[in-house]
Amino acid sequence: MFSHIILGARDLARLTVFYDAVLAPLGLVQVDEPGDGGPPGSLWARPGRPWPQFYVQLPFNGLPATWGNGTQVSFAAPSRAAVDAAWRALVAEGGIDEGAPGLRPAYGTDYYGAYGRDPEGNKLCFVHCAALEPLTGSAGG
Repeated sequence: MFSHIILGARDLARLTVFYDAVLAPLGLVQVDEPGDGGPPGSLWARPGRPWPQFYVQLPFNGLPATWGNGTQVSFAAPSRAAVDAAWRALVAEGGIDEGAPGLRPAYGTDYYGAYGRDPEGNKLCFVHCAALEPLTGSAGG
């Protein structure tokens, strides 16, 4: 499990709008960024839960953000419908389709996933399967 993931942003405003739309079906909402003295960023988490966190942020070193070749951020979805909705939002908000929602039996009999890239080239996956249900359930579990 992770505590937080940060993706660098070149256009923070655009990525904030993009991730607001894409992460909403997954139950993640934008929350106040605590301002740790670093560069500006946007932060999403589950309502009422401080961790885990997902950020997009201007790079700390001041250099332009770049996507990672071979890097993928995968989000657990609470349902197949949420996978579908997140992927549709990705495409509608200017992301790139890299695999429409569907079963991926090579990963598990009930592994339902979708793939794409955000407007800056970061690779994303949205997945629902029974083995992830404790991670995608209510705040209590």
